[in-house]
Amino acid sequence: MKYLIIVNLALFLVSGCSTSTKKSNEEKTGKYQGLTDDQLLDTVQYQTFQYFWVGAEPTSGLARERVHTDNIYPQNDQDVITLGGSGFGVMAILVGIERGFITREEGFARFQKIVDYLGKADRFHGAWPHWLHGPTGKVQPFGKKDNGGDLVETAFMIQGLLTVSEYFKGGNEAEQKLVADINKLWNEVEWNWYTQGGKDVLYWHWSPEYGWEMNFPVGGYNECLVMYVLAASSPTYPVKPSVYDKGWARGGAIADDTVYYDLPTILNHYEGNNDPVGPLFWAHYSYLGLNPKGLSDKYADYWKLNQNHAMIHYKYALDNPNKFEGYGEKQWGLTSSYSMKGYAGHHPGNEDLGVISPTAALSSFPYTPAESMQFLKYLYQEADSLIGVYGPYDAYSVSNKWYLPRYLAIDQGPIPVMIENHRTGLLWNLFMKNEDVQKGLKDLGFVQK
Repeated sequence: MKYLIIVNLALFLVSGCSTSTKKSNEEKTGKYQGLTDDQLLDTVQYQTFQYFWVGAEPTSGLARERVHTDNIYPQNDQDVITLGGSGFGVMAILVGIERGFITREEGFARFQKIVDYLGKADRFHGAWPHWLHGPTGKVQPFGKKDNGGDLVETAFMIQGLLTVSEYFKGGNEAEQKLVADINKLWNEVEWNWYTQGGKDVLYWHWSPEYGWEMNFPVGGYNECLVMYVLAASSPTYPVKPSVYDKGWARGGAIADDTVYYDLPTILNHYEGNNDPVGPLFWAHYSYLGLNPKGLSDKYADYWKLNQNHAMIHYKYALDNPNKFEGYGEKQWGLTSSYSMKGYAGHHPGNEDLGVISPTAALSSFPYTPAESMQFLKYLYQEADSLIGVYGPYDAYSVSNKWYLPRYLAIDQGPIPVMIENHRTGLLWNLFMKNEDVQKGLKDLGFVQK
């Protein structure tokens, strides 16, 4: 009954949300006034979950790359599925089940549809491409030479699917069949193929037409840690620990950290670059399932890594060295998102355009609960014209008097998932129970206290 009331409340709140880009982002309509902290969390989780539920591409049940509610060029990618965003989305659907937004049976039926579709869709040595064409399941090129397997996007999808598998592991016969189908997809990813013939590093892309011409070895700290963990965890096509140590960790150079706003960065975010920290999605994507609490290896304490990363962004907003209007304790958090100049990789330093991306602070709730709640309250109770049918719009700038009523799957997905990890640890608890993942972490030298 509690969650039914919450759902009805959220449905009321999102009805009639404006998509006008002419309204001031400071305009108040009062729809969210008087809500408790828990009700605000319920509301933002419900709204962002809906991106992946009612907003899904119909043939596959997976997430559209983007949704533009203003219907202004460029139009919605109605038929374009994002694999990474969909991996975040299947975890958001689990949140929807647990929060009572949908029933277990409804969620299970959607997962059946998704897993069946993924088993028939284009794959390249077991890896899906960055984008799929929804109606056909064929590769939708992300770029001219990016028309094959994308191991990073595949890792984000597998992270989500293994979490779903753990959720239904003790279920009925039909649910057991879903678990078996997910395990089949997991076992078919040829992680070691993406070492380009046995090199000590994983490569992001491979194309049947262009081979390894994208030439993108993944090493040094970024959003891709879970890819290396899964590659080491594979029961069928694992990589050796040396691939992690020499490729990802660059022979230990990854631990050459710095101090920024009186906080150690723990790992080297930018080798040879003067900007000391990256966009905040680095603290989210790999950690939707991978629990950083008490997690460490010879290179880092991963809780301290992510907590410091988020706090640096917060302190940077307080300092506001570029004097952008709005920055402060209520408005903070930079990450890759839309901007006045198109999609951009916002982070402290040279890449700060004065754009706040709500997913940055909201997805950091586990690391900065008080600071993230300040931002949530500002967004919903002081600037609620920035909220639409799928929750907070992707980005805004007070200095530039700019926002658009548009959404990206990769930005909406981490919000309900990381908030749930903050509230109950749901997704962390499920993913970390996976026996293959536990073995892979152990093989790479990880310990969790």
